[in-house]
Amino acid sequence: MYRIRKSDQRGHANHGWLDTYHTFSFAGYYDPEHVHFRHLRVINEDRIGAGQGFGTHPHDNMEIITYVVSGAIAHKDSMGNGSVIRPGEIQAMSAGTGITHSEYNPSDTQQTHLLQIWLMPENQGLKPDYQQKSYVDFADKNTLVLIASNNPDANAIVVNSNVDLYRAEMDSGHAVEHVLAAGRFGWIQLIKGAVDVNGHALTSGDGLAVSAVGNLTISASADAEFLLFDMG
Repeated sequence: MYRIRKSDQRGHANHGWLDTYHTFSFAGYYDPEHVHFRHLRVINEDRIGAGQGFGTHPHDNMEIITYVVSGAIAHKDSMGNGSVIRPGEIQAMSAGTGITHSEYNPSDTQQTHLLQIWLMPENQGLKPDYQQKSYVDFADKNTLVLIASNNPDANAIVVNSNVDLYRAEMDSGHAVEHVLAAGRFGWIQLIKGAVDVNGHALTSGDGLAVSAVGNLTISASADAEFLLFDMG
């Protein structure tokens, strides 16, 4: 089964300082057909104005991943972490029993473009945790790179959710293969460009839910960047 979530069908809000698209129900946007997909609860595509951001706010019992497309985002939290996340880095925060944090665009001139991803955890009430890693040194083009996993390899950040998260940056005309094991589900989120997934065309901002499908062939019909979620 394949189900495309078109970019222009997502929830949308423009607050001036924040232009945001919601793949799944979030805040004031509710769509009973798109509340979550397996462990995926939130994919928000945010564009944050220069010097703007989210003030201190709480989270609990959620795995929160920040993926920066362009610009940067500065993070501070109640665990004492303070950092700046840029393209080529992956950040994950396990909210567990509860944390507070803030995020803002540290640039005075440049907009920040990012994806905010929430994964529903396998276990509740864990001790909060924070991780940030660079993948730029091993993220070769035209290949799937594991950047987050419940069972990570040496380079992936650890998430408390039954999800393997891959990213790929593709040149037009190239393709990658991925196998979803029996009982696994996939979600492809296209960040930019254009790809074909087993005959299903996606353009920037589109998502594709995949179930009861084993082999995936993802071909770039234009230079592309995407995330692939392999979920139980």
